[in-house]
Amino acid sequence: MGNIPMQLNYTTNRIRAAMVMLLLIVPSSSINAEQVGPFSTATPESQGLSTPKLEAMKGALAARKTKALLVIRNDKIIYEWYVDGHSATTRHYTASMAKAVVAGVALGVALTDGRLALDDPAAKFIPQWRNDPRKSKITLRQLGSHTAGLEDAEANNLAHEKLTGWKGDFWKRLNPPNDPFTISRDQSKILFDPGSKFDYSNPGIAMLTYALTASLKDAPQKDLRTLLRDRVMRPIGVPDAEWSIGYGQTTAVDGLPLVASWGGANYTARAAAHIGRLMLRDGEWDGKQLLSKDAVHQITTDANTPGNCGIGWWSNNFARYEKLPKDAFWGSGAGHQILLVVPSLKLIAVRNGDALGPAQAEPSQYHEPVRQFLFEPLIDSITGNPKADAADPPYPPSPIIARIDWSPPQTIIRKAKGSDNWPITWADDDHLYTAFGDGNGFEPFLPQKLSLGLARIDGTPANPLGLNLRSPTFEQKGDGKAGLKASGMLFVDDTLFICVRNSGNSQLAWSNDHGRTWTWCDWKFTASFGCPTFLNFGPNYAGARDNFVYLFSPDSNDAYTSSDRMVLARVPKSRLRERAAYEFLQTIGKNFVLWSSDISQRGPVFLHPGKCYRSGITYNAPLKRYLWCQTLPSTDPRFKGGLAIYDAREPWGPWTTAYYNENWDTAPGESSTFPTKWITPDGKTLHLVFSGEDSFSVREAKLMLH
Repeated sequence: MGNIPMQLNYTTNRIRAAMVMLLLIVPSSSINAEQVGPFSTATPESQGLSTPKLEAMKGALAARKTKALLVIRNDKIIYEWYVDGHSATTRHYTASMAKAVVAGVALGVALTDGRLALDDPAAKFIPQWRNDPRKSKITLRQLGSHTAGLEDAEANNLAHEKLTGWKGDFWKRLNPPNDPFTISRDQSKILFDPGSKFDYSNPGIAMLTYALTASLKDAPQKDLRTLLRDRVMRPIGVPDAEWSIGYGQTTAVDGLPLVASWGGANYTARAAAHIGRLMLRDGEWDGKQLLSKDAVHQITTDANTPGNCGIGWWSNNFARYEKLPKDAFWGSGAGHQILLVVPSLKLIAVRNGDALGPAQAEPSQYHEPVRQFLFEPLIDSITGNPKADAADPPYPPSPIIARIDWSPPQTIIRKAKGSDNWPITWADDDHLYTAFGDGNGFEPFLPQKLSLGLARIDGTPANPLGLNLRSPTFEQKGDGKAGLKASGMLFVDDTLFICVRNSGNSQLAWSNDHGRTWTWCDWKFTASFGCPTFLNFGPNYAGARDNFVYLFSPDSNDAYTSSDRMVLARVPKSRLRERAAYEFLQTIGKNFVLWSSDISQRGPVFLHPGKCYRSGITYNAPLKRYLWCQTLPSTDPRFKGGLAIYDAREPWGPWTTAYYNENWDTAPGESSTFPTKWITPDGKTLHLVFSGEDSFSVREAKLMLH
């Protein structure tokens, strides 16, 4: 059957759905090509997936109360299955998946229109919070990512109908003032400082809805239901009968027509898939930009707050699920309602039904059945799976280093337990200077945990002696992403410099008195360079190849998002403090390197799709090789993960692989480097400083040369 125009009216859509409904009770691999809205049907094999593996996945899901399974790749429906009594036109409850497809998408419209910004204080739209000392500090970003601190309307895993007090009333959806919005605004307590930790909160999403609706006061659409209908659902061809939201209610509070977005929605699997397609295509729908690309990224990628949330959506930016590409995101609701989107694979999957397994004791384990029965089997069904192929190193073997022999794991020196990061540099006084994060430094421990602390290293690699250096103008507090952290250190021209991440995107500070007092730059990197590290040479930058300082970083805006590539900047060492003096690697030719002062013209210095993460780089002068230590992103490299070491004759390559192991025999930590002071005169024995097991860890490495 030939293609059908995209703009179908309601009646035509319903007829078409009826025509194909019976066919779609079975896998689309047995269906002749059909056009279903924006999708056509195709065999799994034609789109690079295995029918037997998809059948096995469906069998396991069907045995676990699944009612609907829809898989789409490259705009092709390759698998669609419904249990008896369910069909392509049957709506299914979303539960909290509404947080993604209702709250998140509606917020994307408002962001596109410029009606609000994620870092706006919620009190801008909620007058009752303006004089509250804690609630006045809550931002829309924190409400949407469950980090605002608002107590959830849950208790002791009780069913909603068994809850008492305001928590029970929240789910009854009574009239004001006992409605869920007023309850969330006035009765939900603040459990912790906004932005300091993750704690799932339905009232938080309710107040995001309140603020979002307040921003619509002068808009053509005054409520979320109308906004989504006119700006999203009808434009993407979803019939009105195939979706509903807000428990079918509108609640008037403070003159606002409020529609629930934490739950209470019902979508057909295809309606959900339409939304997935819109998100996958960065808000574009067949030539029309319904949502801005930036808005889509803001709601679907990590919100740069504790936890692994976007706004209403869940994100895999931290590679929590190793088999999923890091750009994957999904909406999720009770009973394991799932809308999964993987842009890099052009893949969409919808699963509806009842819970895949018993409730997990730990909230962080909620998605484990989804990982086991949907995420991993789906990715495993892809033939030539790039995630599996990624086990090979991205560059050929080193022509100089045949292998690296590590000392046994039991010989690793570990000090300053509980602290991480450890970028390190060799100063003019022959000491090593380093910085730690999220800990109390070396023994004797500091009385208060710091997100950014300073230390000096004396002694030998076999017996490093760490001394905590106190500096009020340097030290910072705040856990995880909420605190400033060191990503690179350099001593050059009698000055100690530090690159500080988590500072939107990163910032520079320096000390002219060996760390006692510090000055902070009045500018920051705001595009890329979210986790920069300095290239280190000898003491006080002795032995440098030229008069430039070099900075390497994943091409991402923070230290928590791995990238497909690394980028490189350089700056005259006498002008490190001047943003205008920085140049960015643009192109590497056979006999030339092209630099640009325009950061938007930056090109890659290193490519490894999805694997470019935190790193440290030093020059091995005896071997005349640059050694670049890179942590391979994993669920938690502090305790388990991979390590790669690449070498080159110049800071920009060409890169070769000296060592590569996706499952190192000890935890690599999130950063590592070879201090130049601890390289022997022949260049063959080195000592890796790394943050494995949240410690100042030192391990001997012997380079076996060709």
